Amino acid sequence: MAMKAVIKTGGKQYLVGEGDVLDIEKSPAESGKIAFDEVLLAISDDGKDLKVGDPLLKGATVEAEIVNEHKTDKVVVFKMRRRKNYRKKTGHRQQVLRIKVTKISA
Repeated sequence: MAMKAVIKTGGKQYLVGEGDVLDIEKSPAESGKIAFDEVLLAISDDGKDLKVGDPLLKGATVEAEIVNEHKTDKVVVFKMRRRKNYRKKTGHRQQVLRIKVTKISA
């Protein structure tokens, strides 16, 4: 039976299912496979089997493999003070990991 889960990583929460590909915040010393043990909720695809954590589900894990590392699109930061001849333009590209969820065990 396929399941979906809500995991918490990088200060954000994601609803994931087996085979999903998503971008998460990059964390140091990652290679190959990664396991998330901060699972908040697990639900079956038909919606009949629901497990809710308080706040986390004990013993539940979501396993994923790292597809690649890349940067997001550039966010332009433009600061300006009118009539003061002050303009400052910088940009930022966030480092992210693209992962593919392989297994959900609740």
